[in-house]
Amino acid sequence: MLGVLALPNFRWLWIAEATSVLGSQFYLIALPWLVLKLTEDPFAVGTVMALAGIPRAMFILLGGALTDRFSPKNLLIVSNIARTVVVGLLAALVLSGQIELWMLYLMALVFGLADAFFFPAQMSILPRIVSSDMLLAGNSLAAGTIQLSIAVGPALAGLLIAVFSGRPEGASILKPGPAMTGLGLAFGINAACFLASIPALLLVRLSPTNGSEESQAAGSGVILSIAQGLRYIFTDKTLRLLLIVTAASHFFIEGPIFVGVPVLAETRFTQGAAAFGAIISALGAGLLMGTILAGTLPRLPARRMGMVLLLIISATGLLLMLFGFAGSTEVAAMIVLAMGLAQGYVAIQYSTWIQSRTPSELLGRVFGMMMFASIGLIPVSQALTGVLIKVHTLGLFLGAGSLLTIIVFLVAIRPEVRSMGLAEKKKDRPGPLSPA
Repeated sequence: MLGVLALPNFRWLWIAEATSVLGSQFYLIALPWLVLKLTEDPFAVGTVMALAGIPRAMFILLGGALTDRFSPKNLLIVSNIARTVVVGLLAALVLSGQIELWMLYLMALVFGLADAFFFPAQMSILPRIVSSDMLLAGNSLAAGTIQLSIAVGPALAGLLIAVFSGRPEGASILKPGPAMTGLGLAFGINAACFLASIPALLLVRLSPTNGSEESQAAGSGVILSIAQGLRYIFTDKTLRLLLIVTAASHFFIEGPIFVGVPVLAETRFTQGAAAFGAIISALGAGLLMGTILAGTLPRLPARRMGMVLLLIISATGLLLMLFGFAGSTEVAAMIVLAMGLAQGYVAIQYSTWIQSRTPSELLGRVFGMMMFASIGLIPVSQALTGVLIKVHTLGLFLGAGSLLTIIVFLVAIRPEVRSMGLAEKKKDRPGPLSPA
């Protein structure tokens, strides 16, 4: 990890990503809390969060194709500029007391569209900066720093909102005042972090991809480019099964955690917004621990890699079921800490495995498809959570956790996944740096 940190290009990318993700945590806490306070309806929380996922899912394959066609660095910069404008406007509307629910739906759509181009670029840029033998260390350090931001950011955001949440009896949250100040400041900090990440990204220099392949991609249409990426993925049995596991993991976890937790914080835990922030911070701390372990522990034996990773994922399903019984903030935080640890470790192993065996000129499209599997069903998960949690809270967590465990078990018995560590790996190294 120290070796990869000595590379100037990696350091600038590391700073940019950490700053951007830190700001995003304020948004992820403030947005559902604002909706919940405006409407007092868990379904509204689920639909607002789901709307951000619709354009993200619809356009993420296009984002992956454009990442391969142009430059992941340029896509990151454009996305962060767009997100700065959207969240800055949201902060101004909240602080002035002019925010309305329909505005949140519209801004969620725009924010999700920017994310569709950001995520494939973020996942594809590292192999253009470090050599293949440094990918695991680079992924671990970059992701670990991001998870540190996730561990710190939600707690700070929840505390900020809680400090300014008091208002006189009968006062409306729709009017400017202390009740709106904390939420407005949270969105403002998010916008400032997005803006601050742009100069760091401008200083990153990338190595070129294979010249002949890059020219071929540039000469083909975007639709054909996407089709080429899909064909590569679906002719690989292991990648196909990993898509299923990825989709199931995010579908059964994202909704219950990011829609269910704010509802529990409001109805079951006495600390309110501070409890919400603390629980999500615990998730980030677990993710941080998992990424550190992935970068420091010995590599998994190739013959057992797939089975070990799937067993770890199945454990998150059991923990999700246990979460439904949590009666205090402390217990809930410990459970999601363990879930985050498992997810962080597996995510680094999967990302490095994909980066090491995928041709560099296809990385954007492959990660675009993996991100599509990750987020494509999240809008449905979030909206469905908003409905089911009003019917039976415990049943929601028990059902989601048990279904995830069953699906992972069915994939684990397939030999293609159990032997994934034996797959041939790509050994190319970055060429001379270019300013692209």
